[in-house]
Amino acid sequence: MQPITAEIVSRTIIKRPADSHKGNYGRVMLIGGNQNFGGAIIMAATAATYSGAGLVTVATDPSNFTSLHARLPEAMVIDYHQTDTLLNMLTEMDVIIIGPGLGTDTIANQLLTAVIAATHAPQRLVIDGSALTLLAQQPRSLPATDIVVTPHQMEWQRLSGIAIKDQTPTANHDAQKRLGVTAVVKAHRTTVYTDERVWFNPGGTPAMATGGMGDTLAGMIGGFVGQFDDFTEAILSAVYLHSAIADDLAATRYVVLPHQISTRIPTYMHRFSQIERPS
Repeated sequence: MQPITAEIVSRTIIKRPADSHKGNYGRVMLIGGNQNFGGAIIMAATAATYSGAGLVTVATDPSNFTSLHARLPEAMVIDYHQTDTLLNMLTEMDVIIIGPGLGTDTIANQLLTAVIAATHAPQRLVIDGSALTLLAQQPRSLPATDIVVTPHQMEWQRLSGIAIKDQTPTANHDAQKRLGVTAVVKAHRTTVYTDERVWFNPGGTPAMATGGMGDTLAGMIGGFVGQFDDFTEAILSAVYLHSAIADDLAATRYVVLPHQISTRIPTYMHRFSQIERPS
């Protein structure tokens, strides 16, 4: 295993050109947030927006519209029950994030099936939360494009078939290759599995043990892969920065909340973008 390093982050997050516009930094759609779990999709969308995504659209249950607009006026919103509208908009997206707060009912399962069928290269797909449980319950062919799954250990058990006690780097790597995705397996020391190698994240703190932390990471990953070309290094950078911010916050507080991480993402990205690189 190799550690994710600050050097990877500094070579990923670079200064933006002067002639930038929002279309340069990714059109991201997040799909999730049923009537009970609206907070999950709001936290994921917040992280994607604060991570620099150019345009963010949230497809969610209408019960979340007011809260989302109040929390994140930068995001557009659509009713995820209007499948035709959702799929029409999906064709214009660079990144799709599905799963935060989605639930596992019939509507959620139908949405996942439709989104997987409609996604195509070069779009990038982030599968998180409830969508991982649905995928484990009903395996389906995934599109031939860049895909990252972001399970915690129990979700990984369901998806990979490997019991938590047997989740060794070798076993996990074999399962990742079999699934044909990049896997971010969240734990005390999160590991990232690509076809070429296994990476471990050196950061992380018990202060992060609170609901919504994974939703925030999924949003960060979506925001990063929408604007940085190297898919693997964008994922690694999001994983590293997510915990690095939390580690710094935990120096002065007992619990770190997900939205506290999101509000600091632009500052940390700016810091890394200022690092001088060899010419």
